[in-house]
Amino acid sequence: MQQVDYTTLRAIVGELSKNWLPARIEQVYQRDRYTISLALRTLSQRGWLSISWHPQGARVCISPPPPRTRDTFTFSDQLRHQLGSLALISLQAIADWERVLDFQFAQRPDEPPIMHLYVEIMGKYSNVILTDGDNQIITLAHQVTDTQSSIRPLLTGKLYELPPALTNTSPTLEESFASWQKRVSLVPSSLTSQLKQSYRGLSPTLVSSIIEAANLDPTQSTATLSLSDWERLFKYWQLWLEILANSRFQPGFTSTGYTVLGWNITQPTANVQCLIDSYYTDQLNQQTFTQLRHQLLQKLSSLLKKLRLKRDTFSDRLQQSDNADIYRQQADLLMAYLYQWQPGMKYISLNDFETGQPVKISLNPEKNGVQNAQSLYKQHQKLKRARDAVTPLLQEVNSEIQYLEQVEASINQLDLYLSGEDLNTLLEIRSELIKEQYFTDKQYRSDNNTSDSQPLRYLSPSGFELLIGRNNRQNDQLTFRTAGDYDLWFHTQEIPGSHVLLRLNPGSVPDTADLQFAADLAGYYSRARESDQVPVVYTQPKFVYKPKGAKPGIAIYKHERILWGSPQTARSYLISNH
Repeated sequence: MQQVDYTTLRAIVGELSKNWLPARIEQVYQRDRYTISLALRTLSQRGWLSISWHPQGARVCISPPPPRTRDTFTFSDQLRHQLGSLALISLQAIADWERVLDFQFAQRPDEPPIMHLYVEIMGKYSNVILTDGDNQIITLAHQVTDTQSSIRPLLTGKLYELPPALTNTSPTLEESFASWQKRVSLVPSSLTSQLKQSYRGLSPTLVSSIIEAANLDPTQSTATLSLSDWERLFKYWQLWLEILANSRFQPGFTSTGYTVLGWNITQPTANVQCLIDSYYTDQLNQQTFTQLRHQLLQKLSSLLKKLRLKRDTFSDRLQQSDNADIYRQQADLLMAYLYQWQPGMKYISLNDFETGQPVKISLNPEKNGVQNAQSLYKQHQKLKRARDAVTPLLQEVNSEIQYLEQVEASINQLDLYLSGEDLNTLLEIRSELIKEQYFTDKQYRSDNNTSDSQPLRYLSPSGFELLIGRNNRQNDQLTFRTAGDYDLWFHTQEIPGSHVLLRLNPGSVPDTADLQFAADLAGYYSRARESDQVPVVYTQPKFVYKPKGAKPGIAIYKHERILWGSPQTARSYLISNH
């Protein structure tokens, strides 16, 4: 993930200073353990300033309003108490080429600051520190003790000390070409390495951007550069410094990340704030998506393994109980032919009442005939009671397995992160599993702030809308709330998968191609995605029911018809229309 460097920070500060100062602090809200949001009110606008100290995505930018859920973080409580109703009067870097910003707050814009909020954008060492006017630390995002850092501990009640000054040479527009070339080429090494080591304020992304703009190889040794190569590289070096000096930033996305220099842009953005918020929101969402998907699949795999083992145990006990009638029949035979029993017998062979065939009965030689018959009757009763007890337990386990396999199928369909909608869908699955009490870990205790996710939408060959649920919440929504009297409901037969709804207008009749299209997609968005053919049932929504007490996403149906769906045909369609 690309990190905010000094150049990007200059662009951010320039826009914020121009458009958002001075501003009244109306609210303080902490989105998560790494991000706070300050509601700013100027004379002309209102917006939310996000400040993040995330180890990979530390940043400062204007972003959309935070979700309306309860904020339970202590850090935001302290900020709210100290900054409430104050005015943000100034924003500046503490020194040239340093990635530490000083947000200054006062009672009124024309008064001296009484609070400082220092935002340190330093990768995994990023931090946010609130101090009073004398730089005494009031609160901070995370404390740094003496044992963690003997050079610069950060603790409440102590004086805030600035980070140690950088020792590298500062880039300047005034430096001559000869001096610059001599410094960079002093030790023959790769071009990327020499540029970063020779000057302060240069991130790997910036160095790569300058080298790419000069059409040079970043791994090339400085000893192999021609004079024209050096001159071309120096041209873009100075162009970068001129952009910094004049604040002529041009934000946009590149093929590998983003830039504020206007070079190698594949998609321009309206401003730096939109660029930063969009990039890091997407990157962190993708990171969260990947981690959460892995955690959920691991947890489900463990749960299903235990449940399947329990199912096998119950099935074995049920199979054993099927022999209950055999023990009763043997006991009846033994009592009927009791006169044939002899002391010390280990087994006896008696003719069956109905077939006349001999039945071999094992006996306990230490018991008499009546006692052996009583043991057989007891075994019959024991197995009969076991069957009565195990049958509902087996049904319950099978129901749980069916539900969790449905959830697992939904997660497996979310194999790639393409937008925030994918993360919302996954978060809803997690919330559902918490509600169903499958997750009790503290990390799953509270829901992430997310809006309702939406089903997938496609158009059939005749132009009818096709809706596909991506999780159980969406499945229930489609089947029991969205579906109308004229629609058709599709689902793979006895295979976990999505609920699919073909929306039809009154009087509309779908073609065979429309039905096949819906069946193909129903097969693709199921556990049988890799199969060539999948049986798919379809019926009217009024014939689909949720059993009393059933878990989310579970439904039964009647008056169904069957089509054979082709997941591979659906895959080809989705690839060609991506």
